[in-house]
Amino acid sequence: METPYQARIIDPTLDDLIRDFPAVSIIGPRACGKTTTATRHARTVLRLDDPGQSAATRANPDALLRGLPEPILIDEWQEAPEVLGAVKRSVDADPRPGRFLLTGSVRAELEGQTWPGTGRVVHVAMTTMAVREQLADAASRSLLERVLQSGPLELAAPSPPLDVRDYVRLALTGGFPEPALRLPERARPIWLDSYVQQLVTRDARTIDTARDPQRLRRFFEVLATNTARIVDEKTLHEAAGVHRATAEAYENLLRNLFVVEAVPAWFTNRLKRLIKAPKRYFVDAGLAASAMHTDEAAVLRDADLIGQLLDTFVAAQFRADFAASAIRPRMYHVRAEGGRHEVDLLFEMSAGRVIAVEVKAAAAVEKHDARHLIWLREALAERFVYGLVLHTGPALFELDERIVAAPISAIWTRAR
Repeated sequence: METPYQARIIDPTLDDLIRDFPAVSIIGPRACGKTTTATRHARTVLRLDDPGQSAATRANPDALLRGLPEPILIDEWQEAPEVLGAVKRSVDADPRPGRFLLTGSVRAELEGQTWPGTGRVVHVAMTTMAVREQLADAASRSLLERVLQSGPLELAAPSPPLDVRDYVRLALTGGFPEPALRLPERARPIWLDSYVQQLVTRDARTIDTARDPQRLRRFFEVLATNTARIVDEKTLHEAAGVHRATAEAYENLLRNLFVVEAVPAWFTNRLKRLIKAPKRYFVDAGLAASAMHTDEAAVLRDADLIGQLLDTFVAAQFRADFAASAIRPRMYHVRAEGGRHEVDLLFEMSAGRVIAVEVKAAAAVEKHDARHLIWLREALAERFVYGLVLHTGPALFELDERIVAAPISAIWTRAR
């Protein structure tokens, strides 16, 4: 029996892009659901991971595309990169919207001489599944949009409420559709371990054949242990036992595979002595936990690790909304020199307005937990829209002016 399609946040955005542009490329980590979603928007599907279809495409890509019902999904296009030239020529000759969808590797885009899509193909980013997608509620508005429209005191929490064990379990499950939706709990770690192994062997070599899988895996594991942390490059390459240049190349490789993100530091003339180092995140908390070889029991015994994984998990929930968001937020972190003040996540919108978020692995929070948000509010004045302290308890309440404590689950729970 065919598995029912689980709607994604990006679906309406894809509909709009297909109506407006001749060619759309969906980018994101392997196995996040790109092909499944793109197929829902296509009339013709070319699976170039099929040897017969890829051979036919390489032989005469222009003829193959001619006359097919559109939109045409070209899946795993890197298996026959000649098809990109055919797409370019077809779009140049007939720039009607809704002609092509592309999914596949970023390899050719990294090799500038082979990428003919500049100015002709628009990209849309897809992430692993947010919790509200897993709950079949992809059409609901994002937390940031709800806060801007109605204020944070109108947020809601599920009944019965979740506790820290529930949140850790959600983080360890992650957002890849296969383990999150279809596999039993006992099989999820096996799937994630296999994903890591394929990533550092097969997937990495599609971009850079010179990389040593064993050393790359060590570096991958070091990055995982530092997810949601600000750490200097020397610490990373020494912990992984590789040279600085190798570490930089490995990190760029993992970013190009969409599994690691460097969230930039935010700065403003209103605040002095802010650090400029990025904060590194795994895009999926379950993947980070797998790379760390940890499980629920071990996480619950380590307060620092709970904090890291919840921060990583929360960032992933927000990230899933970005491509579809009308407010087009940009995600940053804030830290003053010496760690005197630190804000986990800051979302900047139009006119420099910001919503700032602190993530606390605590069931009860108080005004002291909002001290960094209060500092930021005082410095930014009217640019500071709201601050949120997201915690693992059930309560929603005001901590200070324009600063509210809310359960993490408010990110995906609709108000009744």
